[in-house]
Amino acid sequence: MMKNSKLISILKERNIVVPLYLLQNYKELKIKIEEFIFLMYLDNLGDKSLFDPKRFAVDLNISNKDVMNYINVLSDKNLITVKTIKTDKGLMEEQILLDGFYNKLSLLVMNDINENDSKKDTDIYELIQKEFGRTLGTIEIEIINAWLDNNISEELIIEALKEAVFNGVFNLKYIDKILYEWGKDGIKTVKDVEERRKKRNSKKEEKTDIDLDIVDWNWFDE
Repeated sequence: MMKNSKLISILKERNIVVPLYLLQNYKELKIKIEEFIFLMYLDNLGDKSLFDPKRFAVDLNISNKDVMNYINVLSDKNLITVKTIKTDKGLMEEQILLDGFYNKLSLLVMNDINENDSKKDTDIYELIQKEFGRTLGTIEIEIINAWLDNNISEELIIEALKEAVFNGVFNLKYIDKILYEWGKDGIKTVKDVEERRKKRNSKKEEKTDIDLDIVDWNWFDE
């Protein structure tokens, strides 16, 4: 097996470029660190590189036996494929394909994104439910999703929630109207909201300019 001293030597010599994301998440591939380093070596060679165990052994200063062992493990885990391909010159050669690795990597990245989005969404939903003192309905969840899909930041939604709670209104349509009015006024950040409040305070405007009687306003039609 590839020993730690050899791994350190390889990394010090910068023979292998390892993306930070992969280094932090390689365990998700269900492989050992030695197998991961070998996989990164193949990745550095590029997809469809020539299958040349002797060269791999020399480059990594390991035995042919270790090379074949890593290849077998990575093949069994569907991270690489050794395939015989006919070249443009009509010759047959064995190549190492990394399609399996790239597919798994894309899934890891997407799962990461989905988990982060899920955590973000859960936070905003839970916060609104906590302030309202009740569970949100399906339509209300769809409205929040629409806010997020239209690039309204969670921070801005929270500011609108604060203003609604301050005015004693626990209604998502009211928050929706606040966000709509802010959008018309070019307010996109919390800083914009704070500046607007300062101007209003300087004019001694004590009442909100949101019409509480509006109940039929439909945000989705705007």
